[in-house]
Amino acid sequence: MKKPKTRNFRRQIRNKEAEEISLLTTWIDSQKPDSGSNPLSAATPPPPPEGSGKFGPYAGSTRFDELPISRRTKDGLKEAKYVNMTDIQRASLPHSLCGRDILGAAKTGSGKTLAFTIPVVEKLYRERWGPEDGVGSIIISPTRELAGQLFDVLKIVGKHHDFSAGLLIGGRKEVDIEKERVNELNILVCTPGRLLQHMDETPNLDCSQLQVLVLDEADRILDVGFKKALNAIISQLPKRRQTLLFSATQTKSVQDLARLSLKDPEYLSVHKESVTATPNRLQQTAMVVPLDQKLDMLWSFIKAHLNSRILVFLTSCKQVKFVFEAFKKLRPGIPLKCLHGRMKQERRMGIYSQFCEEHSVLFSTDVASRGLDFNKAVDWVVQMDCPEDVASYIHRVGRTARYLSRGRSVLFLTPSEIKMLEKLQAAKVPIQFIKANAKRLQPVSALLSTLLVKYPDMQHQAQRAFITYLRSIHIQKDKEIFDVLKLPIEEFSASLGLPMTPKVRFLNQKIKSKSVSGKASLHESENSDKENLSVFPKDELLPDDFKEEMVDNDIFLTKDTLYEGKGKGSEIRDAMTATRVLKKKKLKINVHRPVGTRVVFDEEGNTLPPLARVAATNSAHIQLDQDTKNEHYNKMREKLKEADKEDKLLEKHRLKEKRMKKKSKKRSVDKEDIGDGEYNHSGSEGETAENRNRKRSKIYFDSDNDEVGEVKNKDNTGGKADSISLAEQEALALKLLSSMHS
Repeated sequence: MKKPKTRNFRRQIRNKEAEEISLLTTWIDSQKPDSGSNPLSAATPPPPPEGSGKFGPYAGSTRFDELPISRRTKDGLKEAKYVNMTDIQRASLPHSLCGRDILGAAKTGSGKTLAFTIPVVEKLYRERWGPEDGVGSIIISPTRELAGQLFDVLKIVGKHHDFSAGLLIGGRKEVDIEKERVNELNILVCTPGRLLQHMDETPNLDCSQLQVLVLDEADRILDVGFKKALNAIISQLPKRRQTLLFSATQTKSVQDLARLSLKDPEYLSVHKESVTATPNRLQQTAMVVPLDQKLDMLWSFIKAHLNSRILVFLTSCKQVKFVFEAFKKLRPGIPLKCLHGRMKQERRMGIYSQFCEEHSVLFSTDVASRGLDFNKAVDWVVQMDCPEDVASYIHRVGRTARYLSRGRSVLFLTPSEIKMLEKLQAAKVPIQFIKANAKRLQPVSALLSTLLVKYPDMQHQAQRAFITYLRSIHIQKDKEIFDVLKLPIEEFSASLGLPMTPKVRFLNQKIKSKSVSGKASLHESENSDKENLSVFPKDELLPDDFKEEMVDNDIFLTKDTLYEGKGKGSEIRDAMTATRVLKKKKLKINVHRPVGTRVVFDEEGNTLPPLARVAATNSAHIQLDQDTKNEHYNKMREKLKEADKEDKLLEKHRLKEKRMKKKSKKRSVDKEDIGDGEYNHSGSEGETAENRNRKRSKIYFDSDNDEVGEVKNKDNTGGKADSISLAEQEALALKLLSSMHS
């Protein structure tokens, strides 16, 4: 009796779902927003009269419960306390719910994840997708950490749905387990490399019925680094699908859109008309720091903010490793962590979680700059190295001041990178220019040189950090900002604690190709850089929320703090101690300095002359005469000669054994070749193996004998034959000449 009830219950649920899907489909189709319109500008629609059976427009809605979405999705959002929609959600959801392709651009921390997870779940729900239908949606993320965050949000939205979803990231550790279950998943949240691996290796992985493709941080995925992987993935997906692209800095490239087969996409840039391109509650500062003083400034900054959560961005993994290890040994008084792409996934996720829970400093590459949402607000974002473009800068500072929280950021620029400030200003990025407080600066260059002596392994890390940074500058496309020839290479190497400047091949080649006229233009551009520093206004670029709030004055100066370029940071240099003597500073040696003398002590601690051990030991104060010294030297010379003879003899035997082994090896090879009969080593084709193996007798002409023409003939046993006559010698010579001509 229970089975019929169960069947009836399931039938009732399916009927309710079918009825709800029919109503949702009718509502979506009847109230579609106009193509090309921005629902943000639409007025909030009034609710339709109850019982009228009519559906009101959903474009312009401000709450999730006003959208044509399923009851299950609404319950999941309600339990997670998602009630009101953000701007990007209000603008994109009305278009994406009716099946249109989306290009969504919005500031970091504006809720883009919900803007594409809700349409994915609703599309599969309305299509009655099940486990037997295979993969219905793929969400691609550029980094593993971001993919993990997306998967967590997807679990919230689809909590009450019956879809199966999987997270495909990382190396090959669990790939066999994934292969067994990936065919049963409806939604894949993955990184490009892992997805392509399954497409190539997993049998029966069917993506031919794909309904929705999502690219989060689309501009990064469409970049050169993922180009080959993405092209291979797109080639295996159906062209008839819905495609959603979201990022803080969106692409409009026709070539990229053509690769993805987008059809009349809706471009929604909700913050395009904003006064600033970054969050309003983000206070941004920039300061000019010479390259060789960046570590001193970073150390001083950390020491001045020990009760903060600080995220430090560097260019390469090698830099992250070196700075982390060096600062960890110097113990600044705050927990230190590092995050980069070469770490294993479990460790990366563990470090990410720890950083969210406590005040600490996280040294990271750009792997943490894309989309990561730290649970508790990041207090400071420090960009120790200049970002490659404005988009990278926006993504980096977007790790703080998310949603309604506040945040601060500081950017370190070398004097040759001042052009970046113009680009940031043109992109509506508000920055306050500040100056370092030299009195509070704590140099660490001398300490680093001591660390490299104490820990030899760190010297290799410092060399790799030095080379990878220069290479990153060398390969940048924007040469107005990044010019490796403008950098103080020697000073930078000394600031890392290195005793000598490592050789950089690509740098030497570039210096050789640089002409004299190029050097003159370089000098002129440096002077122009110094003059351009005073162009930017200070207070006009500040957001309104922070015009009254000043930066901490412990390490920064804010009183008329534009970098004037005079002396290139002389205030900071005065506080530094040189770690080594550079080429520009020649070492002066005092030739009149006192010279040390060798002193020998006996067992009782009394001083002895240097050669006292070879004299008689009756008294500790016996002076050696010249004859005794000469006798000792002669003995030592004889010993050295005997040792030299033994060494030469050993070397002779070693070389002889080496030659014998080489000959025996060659003979064995020749015998094998002769046995095979493939080719003949010793001459004519008709000659037999016996004749080839027989050693020819050699004839020697004795040039020392007074009788001209006397010949010595050695047989195979080494014995000498009798002398032959002149006629016989002539006949032999004619025979040899005739054989040579033949």
